[in-house]
Amino acid sequence: MCIRDSNNFKSVDFYLLDELLTEEQKLIRESIRDFVNVEISPNIEEWFEKNHFPLEIVKKMGSTGIFGPTVSQEYGGGGLDNISYGLIMQELERGDSGMRSTASVQSSLVMFPIESYGSEEQKKKYLPKLASGEILGCFGLTEPDFGSNPGGMISKLEDKGDHYILNGSKMWISNSPAADIAVVWAKDESKRIKGVIVEKGMEGFSAPKTEGKLSLRSSLTGELVFDNVKVPKENLLPNKDGLGGPLGCLDKARYGISWGAIGVAMDCFDAAKKYSLERKQFDKPIASFQLIQKKLAEMLTEITKAQLLCWRLGKLMDEGKASSSKISLAKRNNVDMALKIAREARQIHGGMGITNDYPMMRHMMNLESVITYEGTHDIHLLILGLSLIHISEPTRRYAISYAVFCL
Repeated sequence: MCIRDSNNFKSVDFYLLDELLTEEQKLIRESIRDFVNVEISPNIEEWFEKNHFPLEIVKKMGSTGIFGPTVSQEYGGGGLDNISYGLIMQELERGDSGMRSTASVQSSLVMFPIESYGSEEQKKKYLPKLASGEILGCFGLTEPDFGSNPGGMISKLEDKGDHYILNGSKMWISNSPAADIAVVWAKDESKRIKGVIVEKGMEGFSAPKTEGKLSLRSSLTGELVFDNVKVPKENLLPNKDGLGGPLGCLDKARYGISWGAIGVAMDCFDAAKKYSLERKQFDKPIASFQLIQKKLAEMLTEITKAQLLCWRLGKLMDEGKASSSKISLAKRNNVDMALKIAREARQIHGGMGITNDYPMMRHMMNLESVITYEGTHDIHLLILGLSLIHISEPTRRYAISYAVFCL
């Protein structure tokens, strides 16, 4: 039996991508890799098997600088570039998609909208605590009947003069059962979508846990339920309304996912290569067989293509040139790539590949969520098609333009 040693993990860097990275970016990647090797990899199979989210990991992530890496240092963030953010997501998801989801939500779906759309008072009140992990946040957009068409949401925000009343529900919400705050999107009386910050403890607000998950079992998923919740006026995000608000957050999160998927693929490739060199059949390592070499070569090719894709996308993000369709291409391609590599790596392991001595089955199960949330695989394909042709029947254009399904 060949048990994986995460501490022996080495970068897959066939095209010398490190030469395109700054010294700071490489140091950031190494520090997160060390964090994953110490705090996540030794425990993740047990957490996954027990459907356990280790709440203590939140403050550890905060103290490591994982939350809000691109948020201004003025508000407790890292003030880093988008490639650094991507490398952080890559290393976290190499450990586990659920761990990356926790950080993605905190950084891209909670801290990003508060910094981008919030008031100065909101930034000072929430961002430093979110960055340090003192508080955990979640993002409420998806509803029971509105996934790929969030513009159809029915959650309502009524103006009562000195406060708002919020009614409705959200589902498939990562972090929600343990979240201290929720960035929630709802329609006002004019049917305009607004964002509000809802705090744990507000009367009528509950966040029941989603049970029975067979994917992302090391992270928390739940609902958000609002029954005449009184929300102070100062909790409204004042600098953005309309569906562009939540979709801007999702662009940021999808970008991080495109990097995270590379981490999964690298972990599976590393495990498969190591196993193939140690596992013997017919008196020699199975790595000597051409069919195994073919599988490994194809894995390496796809990982290398994804790395270069994300590096270029990161540059475009920093330059403000990364359109939603460009981000859709990367998210769709890289998650699909990672899922295929996880399956091939499982085959190289044979029967041992279905055990939790190896990471492939856990990664495969997690990726079934990742390929669906924050824009399904097929919806991202339609977004790309529409961006190329600019012709679509009106009903389909409406659905595609607003396409999300987020956890």
